Amino acid sequence: MKRQRRMAIDPTTGQKYTIELPDSEMVKQEILKLDYPSNGITIKEATEKLAEKFGLSDEQKAAKTKRGERYLGFFHYEVVGTEFEKLLKEGELQQPGGRGKPYVLSREIPPPPPPDGDIEEIYQQIREKVAEDLLQQIKANSPAFFENLVIDLLVEMGYGGSREDAEAVGRSGDGGIDGIINQDRLGLDVVYVQAKRWKNNVGAPEIASFAGALAGQSANKGIFITTSDFTKAAKDYDAAGFKIILIDGKRLAQLMIDHNVGVSTVKTYEVKRVDSDYFIEDVG
Repeated sequence: MKRQRRMAIDPTTGQKYTIELPDSEMVKQEILKLDYPSNGITIKEATEKLAEKFGLSDEQKAAKTKRGERYLGFFHYEVVGTEFEKLLKEGELQQPGGRGKPYVLSREIPPPPPPDGDIEEIYQQIREKVAEDLLQQIKANSPAFFENLVIDLLVEMGYGGSREDAEAVGRSGDGGIDGIINQDRLGLDVVYVQAKRWKNNVGAPEIASFAGALAGQSANKGIFITTSDFTKAAKDYDAAGFKIILIDGKRLAQLMIDHNVGVSTVKTYEVKRVDSDYFIEDVG
């Protein structure tokens, strides 16, 4: 065994002599070999076992260091305690009860099932990734494709009775109107749509232009959708007399996921719990 030499002082006679202590690697290996009860082991308990393992006599335990502390205390804090902290940081040991509580070997702790919060977090991460992929696909297609996509989405969201009640007019439309959705069969209630497949953010002038297009149709409500975002000025624009809904790229992608436009379900998982009502016995 490799050992490190330390000067010791007999507390009774004051005589100096040398104590051999195990080096850190030896202590580390023996800590991992200890018998860990189910409720864990404290550093104090480990120190007592290791002192016996390394053959520290009662005389050596009672000896003093140059700083005046007992060697058993030095072995406890400076040697064993230090290695416990290292193993804790390395993940070899854990303290299930928190700091100051007994230690257990990590490999003896079964991994806990993911709580509902973790499942929700993973689900949101998947949604965000799908949303990113959707926007990339949209930007790779033509403006005409985007205009039809927007109409498909709005119909799925409940605007208009069916796809027959909605039309993408694109460049053939009047004054920048890209889509028209009839809310009723007679066309008495109409929603006008502007769709911009842009890289740059949409500004206030575009919102003002859309409001002008609505006025030209004697309409008072419309939906402006873009693959990018809206500037603060666009969001704050006061289109007096008009109700204009702004949908940016991020919200567009999330709405597509929610209404199954451009996406398909790969797998469905059911999260279950114990039905406590089932286990109620009838007494009588």
